[in-house]
Amino acid sequence: MALPAGTMPGSHTRMSVTASVSVVGMTGQPYWESAVEKQIREAQERGEFDNLPGAGKPLDLSDSGDPDWWVKRFAARENLDLGGALPGALALRKEAAGYPESLVDVRTEAQVREIIEDYNRRVLADRLRPAVGNLPPLIAKTLDADEMVERWRPLRAELEEQQRQAREERAAARAVELQTRPSWWRRLLGRS
Repeated sequence: MALPAGTMPGSHTRMSVTASVSVVGMTGQPYWESAVEKQIREAQERGEFDNLPGAGKPLDLSDSGDPDWWVKRFAARENLDLGGALPGALALRKEAAGYPESLVDVRTEAQVREIIEDYNRRVLADRLRPAVGNLPPLIAKTLDADEMVERWRPLRAELEEQQRQAREERAAARAVELQTRPSWWRRLLGRS
């Protein structure tokens, strides 16, 4: 059998006998290529695996001892919040750690009190759940609604001041725009 032009004897080129059977190099041994292997080989020949991100860089195996390494990497890569996967008491503690900053968008003290009372009800309901395993149960603390309202007030006042300043800046910019622009009937008639 004659070699194709440009090939040297002994080189490991595959010469296709049929779509699924090839002969490897000079050995003459049949090589069975599955459909998946064929697609991979064709993609390599087209260069689709060249210049991929991370090519030539060592693998990051810093957390290979952690059994949940794949979950943590997936959550980091996809920017997922795993707060919903936390046990009840830990989720409540995480929620409490965000107070009162997370309440800044709430408009009234009554709504802040209602949110804190709802949080306290959920803490008390979590305490009634039976403990799982032989570890002591985790307990989240209840919050004082009056203290949260006192901490919320300056944050809300600061937000309202920022919103007021932004409104004034927009109004001033709009006024300048209206002063420099001729009225609609002058623009319609072409007079300046």
